[in-house]
Amino acid sequence: MTIRVVVHGAAGRMGQEITNGLSRESDIQVVGAVDIKAEQASITLPDKSVIPFSNNLEAILNSTRPNVVVDFSLAKATLPAVRTATTKNINVVVGTTGLSATDLEEIKKSADTHQVGVVVAPNFALGAVLMMHLAKIAAKYMDYAEVIELHHHLKADAPSGTALLTAKSMVQSRGKPFNRAAGQESAPSRGQELDGVSIHSVRLPGLMAHQEVLFGAAGQTLSIRHDTINRECYLPGIIIAVKEVSKYKGLVYGLDTLLKL
Repeated sequence: MTIRVVVHGAAGRMGQEITNGLSRESDIQVVGAVDIKAEQASITLPDKSVIPFSNNLEAILNSTRPNVVVDFSLAKATLPAVRTATTKNINVVVGTTGLSATDLEEIKKSADTHQVGVVVAPNFALGAVLMMHLAKIAAKYMDYAEVIELHHHLKADAPSGTALLTAKSMVQSRGKPFNRAAGQESAPSRGQELDGVSIHSVRLPGLMAHQEVLFGAAGQTLSIRHDTINRECYLPGIIIAVKEVSKYKGLVYGLDTLLKL
């Protein structure tokens, strides 16, 4: 069965990459695009097919009847988009960053109420998901840990959702907070603390998305690092989510669930 997809946030850099990438999949059909900056009534895909383009999500959903909405927009636009899609019993894949705990609770409520699948992932790069999985394993055996995340200067949130999820997952896997280096509890330069894990955020032009998890123990250190080279790396994870989301009812947070990690 061909999966019909509408991309929300299609005019952004990620949105364009996703729209073009999904259109190349034989069992996925991009049937519509939405963006607040839409200035034309249609866009042309790499295969030369033309799809409707609008700033009105509900109108596009009504006219195209997709199976899945893929949202890579802005945090303030994601919640209304999820409400609109789930009300119409349409599954949603969300890659927008900067969502609050309250936002996620609202998304969960919408998914549960309408019994549709909503996948929210702070990172769709498979390497990043594996990095977090390996960090969870290491967390059981190392008492000290820190996270350094580096992103481009236009990224809105800090720390990144990936860094926060990594730290939370490590603490959960460990079953207790990490130890903190003595005498440094109040130093601002030590970064944002989460259950003993200091998270350091770097924002600079020239960077894309990078994260290193550092573990320390007597006489040794362990480093687990992932580097994003270009936006192409997110497509395999997004494709998996688009194909799997309909198998779930409710909110699925993190790509690791879909990968059975």
